[in-house]
Amino acid sequence: MKYILPTMGVIAASALFAFSTSNNSAVAVEKSSQEQTFEQLDLLADVMARVRNSYVVPVDNADLIDDALNGMLQGLDPHSSYIAPSQFDDMQIATSGEYGGLGMEVTMEEGVVKVISPIDDTPAKKAGIKSGDYLTAVDNVSILGLSLSDAVDKMRGKPGEPITVTVVRKGEDPRDITMVRAIIKKKPVRHEIKDGMGYLRISQFNELTAASLETSITSIKQELGGKIPGLIVDLRGNPGGLLDQSIRVSSAFLDGGEVVSTRGRRPVDTETYNAKKGELVSGVPVIVLIDGASASAAEIVAGAVQDRERGLVLGLTSFGKGSVQSVIPLRNGRDGALRLTTARYYTPAGRSIQGTGITPDIAVSYALLDEEKVDISLRESDLPNSIKNENGDADEDTDDKMEIEYPPKDFDIEDDFQLKRALEILKDGSYKSRMAAARG
Repeated sequence: MKYILPTMGVIAASALFAFSTSNNSAVAVEKSSQEQTFEQLDLLADVMARVRNSYVVPVDNADLIDDALNGMLQGLDPHSSYIAPSQFDDMQIATSGEYGGLGMEVTMEEGVVKVISPIDDTPAKKAGIKSGDYLTAVDNVSILGLSLSDAVDKMRGKPGEPITVTVVRKGEDPRDITMVRAIIKKKPVRHEIKDGMGYLRISQFNELTAASLETSITSIKQELGGKIPGLIVDLRGNPGGLLDQSIRVSSAFLDGGEVVSTRGRRPVDTETYNAKKGELVSGVPVIVLIDGASASAAEIVAGAVQDRERGLVLGLTSFGKGSVQSVIPLRNGRDGALRLTTARYYTPAGRSIQGTGITPDIAVSYALLDEEKVDISLRESDLPNSIKNENGDADEDTDDKMEIEYPPKDFDIEDDFQLKRALEILKDGSYKSRMAAARG
């Protein structure tokens, strides 16, 4: 880009100098931010042209632009991305609660797809896919280096079609796991009666979650003769989902009042979300189960129950995703959309759990070695470009600092020690004293 000096006619390559006619002193005038931006765009166009003309195999301009957009957004944080038009349609289908695929929440870590959590009653869960697994190939074709959206596209497909995924698990040799794609009907809530207590398993926060929860609570009341002596809300392995659903779910346990607040980059962007009046389980003792794969909307519910002193939180420290993503359609979706981090969220006590997670009131492990059940080392703070906690809280594994209760050596992991302890607390009369100790 050329700059012309008004009095000397000299062309400068990097800066513009204006010379005074009275004292001949020179003053440097820096380029404007807009000029610098145009130069960077020129650089991007130059790189694209060179790649298009000189790369070893032909490349498509649209693919280059998609990858450039994703590189820009994923460089901000692990949850921002560009959504191509076809993927935008798929995303809307996924949040509606039904799509064809394997059924797992994944993220990208240094160019490799990493499982956050498999979804209950899906091919991935039934095949033994675990949190923390790395996925490196689909049908013997590498997916290393693909964008997260492209890798997910490879795994989705027509229900009934087989698919083989290469899985790399910590401390083990790579293995091929064959599954059959299915319609993922994300039934987000199921219920049971366990040892005389109500049990709610919430696996995901999609458009069906709140309504499904209300139906399950009604069924539990009927099955227990109209009165619920205690309720366990299982959010373990729940990767989160829709913000509005977390508000509605929290309303089942809270009689109005704050659930969560979100704060963007400007004070005017601050919003507070409140529960509706008239909780569905008024006066019922509540214990919420969490673990290292409980994320996002699941953490909102756990944080609200904890801060509002509505129940106990039991398990292990949660994932620590304390940011909110907005999906911004481009030209009404014709050009896809942006998934952009636009705010942080805060619990009713004003806590940001970004990178730190929800610390349980009662720390209880799955087993002597938690890696048998879930990779507890996977946290939001471990992801590339994760947003730092602005409160200055250390992104350290708080599980290392807690006194964790472990099961006996001969305890069968399938018997679920965390659930067993929650049931015992509801039945042995210690719930109130433990609540007082947790809030003391």
